[in-house]
Amino acid sequence: MSNTLAVHYLPQFVAETDLAGETVVVIDLLRASTTICQALASGARDVTAFLEVGDVVRAAEAEGSREGLILAGERNCQIIDGFDLGNSPAEFTPDEVFGQRVFFTTTNGTRALQHARLASRVVVGAVVNLSAVVDAIADDQAVHLLCAGTNGHVTREDQLAAGAIAHQLLARGERDVNDQGRQVLGEWQELLTTARAFARTTSEQLAHELRDTSGGKNLLAIGMEADLARCAALDALGVVPVYDPATGRLTPL
Repeated sequence: MSNTLAVHYLPQFVAETDLAGETVVVIDLLRASTTICQALASGARDVTAFLEVGDVVRAAEAEGSREGLILAGERNCQIIDGFDLGNSPAEFTPDEVFGQRVFFTTTNGTRALQHARLASRVVVGAVVNLSAVVDAIADDQAVHLLCAGTNGHVTREDQLAAGAIAHQLLARGERDVNDQGRQVLGEWQELLTTARAFARTTSEQLAHELRDTSGGKNLLAIGMEADLARCAALDALGVVPVYDPATGRLTPL
């Protein structure tokens, strides 16, 4: 049986059962995927993903103490009232999160993680950990790249990240690729060509193109332009977050 690669533009475009027993890479480039990677790279003990704000609050109350615990996340790109951190990777420094547990909820990324709960393995992919993710999944027979989107809408930023992962993964060996996979590959290859034409690095070109994506425009509107470059920094981190559906926890591979 040949190896396969399937890209899904939104969680609702693929049934949970179609992901069962296979490898899923969850992508929410702006910004949950990048922020989770940064938190673990900065030494957080783990990141626990929750769907709703109330779920985070109840889980924190059940702990009985806030010592060693950080509440983080966003709604509409903004930090949640009463939380310690938002969803910018810049906030998750070693000074803030080293040795801490992070309870985390976002509008789109944490929902995509739960959608993949029947998979045999779920990892978080971005471009900051591009090569590390590809190293981790290269030998897996069936790989799905699951884009989180934004509020139920397809987002180009996730497609570009999926294209980057697909491009490197297919360099490791042939796979049967679905139509969406071929589409994102074409978009990523076009980005690489444009970068060469304008004498930009791939990261510089990606950050430039993120300005015109739906997620990028949302960040520009709230003065978070610097996060575009942070989320476009190819191979800035070597961490691969692995999701445990039973506990909701993400830990380094």
